[in-house]
Order: sequence, then C-alpha cells, then structure tokens
Amino acid sequence: MLISRDLERVEQINATGRTPAVFVHGLWLLPSSWDRWAAVFEQSGFAPLTPGWPDDPETVAEANAHPEVFAGKSVGQVVDHFAELIGELDRKPVVIGHSFGGLIAQMLAGRGLSAATVAIDPAPFRGVLPLPVSALRAARPVLGNPANFHRAVPLTYDQFRYAFANAVSEEEAKELYETFAVPAPGEPLFQAAAANINPWTEVKVDTLHAERGPLLILSGEKDNTVPWAIANASYKKQARNEAAVTEITELPGRGHALTIDSGWREVADTALAFVRRFTA
Repeated sequence: MLISRDLERVEQINATGRTPAVFVHGLWLLPSSWDRWAAVFEQSGFAPLTPGWPDDPETVAEANAHPEVFAGKSVGQVVDHFAELIGELDRKPVVIGHSFGGLIAQMLAGRGLSAATVAIDPAPFRGVLPLPVSALRAARPVLGNPANFHRAVPLTYDQFRYAFANAVSEEEAKELYETFAVPAPGEPLFQAAAANINPWTEVKVDTLHAERGPLLILSGEKDNTVPWAIANASYKKQARNEAAVTEITELPGRGHALTIDSGWREVADTALAFVRRFTA
C-alpha cells in the first residue's frame, strides 16, 4: 500500500513537469540515506522521490527500536511497491538504486518503467553466477541461520565494517554505523542466494526488454558485498540488450558504503552525469 507522504510527493512532482528521480535504498539502510543525493539532483533540475520499502520507519532510532517491522519483505513485494508508485508519476523517471536497491532498479527498468537507470553495487539476479568468498562472508549474518528468512536481522558494528565500511577509516565507519545502519529483512538475501536454482524465483530481470532504457552499473573497487565479479557479470547480462546503452564503471578505492560515506558526492555526480545524457 502506498503511503500518503509518497503520494503527496508524487503530486508535487507531477505539478513541476520535471523528470522525476526515484531513489531505491538497499538492505540495512533507510530512504534518508539518499537525502544528500536528492538535494543534488533537485539542484540539477530533477524532481527527487525517496520512497521507502513497505513499512519502513521514518528514522534510524525508530527502526532500531522496532526491528520487527522490517520482517517478511520479499523482493517481489518491494518491486511491485515501487512499480505502483512510479505508475502514479506523469513522466517516466530516472531510477537510481544501491545494493538490493540496484537490483530493484534493474527489475523496474526491465518492466520498461525507467527513462535511465543507475545500479550501484547491485545485488545479483538469476543468471549472475559468480559467488566470491567476500560476498558469502558479508551475507553470513543472515544466511548463516535459516530462521532468519522470516526475521529482521541487524548487523553488529564488525559485520557492518566488513560488509559496508571496509574502505573508510575506523572513525568514519563507526559514524556511518551509528548514523545509517538499521535492521533488514532476511528474505531477500535467501531469495538471491537461491535464484539460480529456483526456476520460479522473483529475483530475475528482463534484461532484453525493448524499453529497458540506458543503464549504468557502478562498482566499488573494494566492495566486499558486491565485488567486481558480480557487478561485471550483471553488466554482461545487461549488455546483450541491443536496444539501449549499457555501461559499467569501477570506482577506485570505494567500498559498499560509497553512497553514504564521505566520498558520496563523486558517486552522485557520476550517476547524475549519466542520467542527464538521456533526459531533457
């Protein structure tokens, strides 16, 4: 179900006549992780929209106080939620997503719902085969216990440091953890892990859709959660689409926290430059 705040924002965006920019967060973050990005895109002429996943709390404090609200969210539910919201927009948006949000952004593009898409360190979909050791270690806090499928799972600081903040200083890593980290549903990780052996999986992308639109995949060089091998395999699947531009860029020295750490502006500017090439 769409919430009134998002619908009010959609109404405001439709009134501007600007191209919407929809931001999709991934696991262990909230929509507020995009606030600085939204300001940059708005200053550049876009109309930003930062919706949450279904039932996302407003604040990090609220999220950590009530982790149970995150449980039971599947990839299919979240994609349908964003697709319904995009359907309320008068103009096709650009879509920017990080991690599982990058997967969701590609799924939305595969439905022909995006004017241009940027998938940042995107989670893998069916057909993406590499499974690096670092990715397995990053996912172990969830996948290590089958009961987590139905639970909301927080990360300890050490787990967050490895999975997100390995490429920044200890001081910055602690600040990022305290500022941004929230629990996340376990189900999407189990879905992604089984995507290549489950023919009915929700974790699949129509990479050949004629109206997929231009797509840029951004990969942090030091990302433990979504290493280059995964990002590049996603790119190779997407590059088979002959109807649209497909590009990939590796960002040197960056980890999985690249959208929220002190170097976020470089990533935002890279994404902005790409989508501006394809929007009036």
